[in-house]
Amino acid sequence: MAGVSFDQLEGEIWFNGEFVKWADAKVHVLTHGLHYASSVFEGERAYEGQIFKLQEHTDRLIFSANELGFELPYSAEEINQACIDTVKRQGLTNAYIRPVAWRGSEMMGVSAQSNRINLAIAAWDWPSYFSPEERLKGIRLTISKWKRPDPETIPCHAKAAGLYMICTLSKHAAEADGYADALMYDYRGLIAEATGANVFFIKGNEIHTPKPDCFLNGITRQTVIELAKKRGYEIIERHMKPEEMADYDECFLTGSAAEVTPVSEIAEYRFTPSVVCQTLMADYDDAVRAHAK
Repeated sequence: MAGVSFDQLEGEIWFNGEFVKWADAKVHVLTHGLHYASSVFEGERAYEGQIFKLQEHTDRLIFSANELGFELPYSAEEINQACIDTVKRQGLTNAYIRPVAWRGSEMMGVSAQSNRINLAIAAWDWPSYFSPEERLKGIRLTISKWKRPDPETIPCHAKAAGLYMICTLSKHAAEADGYADALMYDYRGLIAEATGANVFFIKGNEIHTPKPDCFLNGITRQTVIELAKKRGYEIIERHMKPEEMADYDECFLTGSAAEVTPVSEIAEYRFTPSVVCQTLMADYDDAVRAHAK
């Protein structure tokens, strides 16, 4: 989608229960979600016309809304069907789907108890978050200066728009320095995640990954853990110190957009994408394709 303004795409968007022209899917400048980040969203992928883990994504969208104190005005079944209909309406087979819910503009201020809860779903063609060349050789990450906050200060298990502000800052800074992404530590100085993906480290038959106690436990993360266990790898979820990165041979990221993306470098630490990365990349691809059959 490089060079294409997303408000200029063609087609339709599901907007509060009906399809509207893409250019007409608008909100008011005084929308509460814009001013106070009272917005939640999902990132989903369709393969061969079928949305992978659709129910899990819808369940998380509803959970995230509840964490922010509002209830979606549609059932899980209605949201699922709306996602499916949106992909079909756009004539897509391999696509990225973005459901987003937010408080409207009826009240302006921190308190917005009477605001309408809106829901929109858009879908577009988006083959890969990172380029194929980057994925094969492993992407380069720097370390972000921003940290994932203490879970007592944010609804850390919600996929809430406001929580991504420091992710955007981190990724922009990384790209300005020639990196593809940034690794974020948490408020304790422990390894957390990349700006939009979870991270895994490999040594022999062991796969270590940070315990998601202050950041999102990604749906792709959970899927890849299941795939790795089927392969006989030992999955170890624990708190990980930054200096431990020197002990690992391979590293990869997981996310609905990133899928399984090998990492070759995180700051001064180096990794060589090899058998485990290649195996799980292939297994994940098989899983999403099998789901589509």
